[in-house]
Amino acid sequence: MNWKNYLVSILTLGMLTGCSSTDVSQYAQELPKLDMQQYFNGTIDAWGMFQDRSGKVVKRFTVLMRCSWNNGVGTLDEDFSYSDGTKQKRIWTLKKNASGQYIGTAEDVVGEAIGSTAGNTLNWKYVLVLPVDGKLYHVNFDDWMFLMDDKVMLNRAVMSKFGIRLGEVTLSFKKR
Repeated sequence: MNWKNYLVSILTLGMLTGCSSTDVSQYAQELPKLDMQQYFNGTIDAWGMFQDRSGKVVKRFTVLMRCSWNNGVGTLDEDFSYSDGTKQKRIWTLKKNASGQYIGTAEDVVGEAIGSTAGNTLNWKYVLVLPVDGKLYHVNFDDWMFLMDDKVMLNRAVMSKFGIRLGEVTLSFKKR
């Protein structure tokens, strides 16, 4: 096999591996069972960080979330405070569709976020408009949340663009 064919084979394998994803249904038996309307209701504090693809922590942040539901529609009002002093606000609107998935929208989300739940787990997939150095980039999020108990949830999201992993966001949520 010449070097070009070898390189194409490696790149193809890498792309296929990068596209594979864990199915949320494998967590169906995990407890405590996540009830979106129960957990995301009231005030939640979160602490997080963004790591680039080398693992270096690039940004740390806290989030104050005020969550409520009205007639099956959830509102997650998030205030971010970053370690560099910058602030950001995101307001999510959540609805459960007929197939049991959650649909989420926010001003900086392209289209809709699609969320699937099973057991103690929520998996969101969406495209976020990310401001970096005065430019806007559309990046893919594969966002996994795991309910640990009635107060604590852990979150790990992988960010990618064109199938290339850019980094990870890690968060710890604590419900008041």
